[in-house]
Amino acid sequence: MNKPADIAELEIASKLPHYQQQQNEVELFEHAYNNQLPLLLKGPTGCGKTRFITHMAKRLGRPLYTVSCHDDLTAADLVGRHLIGDGQTYWNDGPLTRAVREGAICYLDEIVEARKDTTVVLHPLTDDRRILPLERTGETLVAPDNFMLVVSYNPGYQNLLKGMKPSTRQRFVSMTFDFPEASREQSILITETGVDELQAKRLVALANALRALKDHDLEEAASTRLLVYTIKLIQSGYNPVDACRNALVEPLTDDPETVAALMEVVYATFGE
Repeated sequence: MNKPADIAELEIASKLPHYQQQQNEVELFEHAYNNQLPLLLKGPTGCGKTRFITHMAKRLGRPLYTVSCHDDLTAADLVGRHLIGDGQTYWNDGPLTRAVREGAICYLDEIVEARKDTTVVLHPLTDDRRILPLERTGETLVAPDNFMLVVSYNPGYQNLLKGMKPSTRQRFVSMTFDFPEASREQSILITETGVDELQAKRLVALANALRALKDHDLEEAASTRLLVYTIKLIQSGYNPVDACRNALVEPLTDDPETVAALMEVVYATFGE
């Protein structure tokens, strides 16, 4: 059976989520929304893409359907399917269909992780037609002006088998996200966690030292999200070096030798 709650989360934030603009992404998003243009965000894991989308949905006063894409995600998971219940068959909208009907923002995170047939259903929504054909019900939904499709993926992590087709990529207005520059990232950590300026500066320096190793020993870079996790462990009384190991180093690699090498950077940063 289809269980929409397993793959999609409807978010209506009670207040505007904290977000610090890095470039012109807020302006670009608003222009794309006002012109009914789909948007593609490219960038590493944990650099703030999802937080940005949540911030913009609340800023624009629109509900947000977030779908975390994965290998088993099918077109039916997005669009919907017939289910059997109480001795009868009924149609159950998927998150993409619900977003179109409601004029919501639909955010497909890590879109290239989904099965290839999934992106095909997006094509009619990403050109001047802005329609969603529902073959199994015979409906053709016309997206209202306040519907917006946003997708994201991490180009640095994807291989040739999981890249986005140029024919799909060229249907979107696109921008690249990256980790904030040091002073802005420090400000984000202070705002998010209340950590003092010296500790924030030290941890951002550590993260940047670890990020310098990406493409050499690591597939992914240390994210701002992991820095927040590290700070929360430290603030609760956990040993700072152990917090860095468990929240910043271990999530980046399973290789013992690489862990040991990264911990040398941690020891150097914390003077132990």
